[in-house]
Amino acid sequence: MNPDQGPLPLEGITVVALEQAVAAPLATRHLADLGARVIKVERVGDGDFARHYDAAVRGGVGTHFVWLNRGKESVALDLKTDSGRNAITTLIAGADVFLQNLAPGAAARLGLAAEDLRADHPELIVVDMSGYGDAGPFRDRKAYDMLVQAEAGLISVTGTPDEMSKTGIPTSDIAAGMYALTSVLSALIRRATIGVGARVSVSMFDATVEWMGHPMYMRLYGGRQIARAGLGHAAIVPYDKYPTQDGTILIGVQNDRGWDALARVVLERPDLADDPRYRTNIDRVSRRAEVDDLVGTETKRFTTAELDLRLAAAGVPAAEVRDLEGVVAHPQLSERDRWREVDTEVGPVKAVLPPWTFDDVEPAMGPVPSLGQHTDAVLREFGIDVPEAPSS
Repeated sequence: MNPDQGPLPLEGITVVALEQAVAAPLATRHLADLGARVIKVERVGDGDFARHYDAAVRGGVGTHFVWLNRGKESVALDLKTDSGRNAITTLIAGADVFLQNLAPGAAARLGLAAEDLRADHPELIVVDMSGYGDAGPFRDRKAYDMLVQAEAGLISVTGTPDEMSKTGIPTSDIAAGMYALTSVLSALIRRATIGVGARVSVSMFDATVEWMGHPMYMRLYGGRQIARAGLGHAAIVPYDKYPTQDGTILIGVQNDRGWDALARVVLERPDLADDPRYRTNIDRVSRRAEVDDLVGTETKRFTTAELDLRLAAAGVPAAEVRDLEGVVAHPQLSERDRWREVDTEVGPVKAVLPPWTFDDVEPAMGPVPSLGQHTDAVLREFGIDVPEAPSS
């Protein structure tokens, strides 16, 4: 850490988050890393259910929760009680941002509807996150990540020709979380300019549909559903996995110059580079199986490491297929000092730095809170009485 670092970008900003699972906690964790104070309101008793997805972190804490909740203050409230509802209302009154991802209509039933909050606090930024938006026939549907991936068409283009698949990470949750983050940052800039807050709605469905750009527009304008291609690309060839002497390598040729370099320099097959049947990407896509077989025959002449170096030297995009052990040990992370330690209730754990890098500041990356760890201190600070016992 630079001892002379300046202030973090969001120092002085207070966020109250009534959140659970992935999408909203991801947005607020980034806000916390950027220096905002994030007060996470959880249920008394069991808290955010992501705490209990697993207990893999030192045998006690869930991996999702450690990933998504560092740097926050946990306040446990029973919002079924008057005192609990009064407490969160008071917290919001002292905040710059209120973000929630409860079930549709739940915030309003708690007296936390955006229009009411902003009527009392015009400078407040309210972000309501949902599965499918606050209107329409799907408004009240359950919206788990896999289900939204299905409804948004992502599953239809993911997998092999023989079998569909969801993505291996919660893509719809992450997409919504990132759009919620950018909406908060944009609203803060606008508030600094014109002095008013905002109400923003972000849905997992809309976020995922936005990410469906090429396949969706191919259907809209090209009149066809793109085929599932496994590791391949529906519109580019060669772009797939190819065999080596000792494994597999991915090669992604984005343009015709790349094809020339692959054939002529890497594979030492100038005849393929000069063959008019393969000269343009459109030609190669029309002969996909033929081109893939030709490339695969040549890549088998090399070991993975040898071919990787040849491809890099020729400027041809390529990558080894790493498992997660390989990612944790990746030299691109270790040599750039991208790991830090974060405290948790079970002891310090490793966490990777957020993707943004400021020259003059280190991300906050504060501790992962235990359930209700900050309840008493925060309530006292805001002049709030400790809530009554939970309702039965």
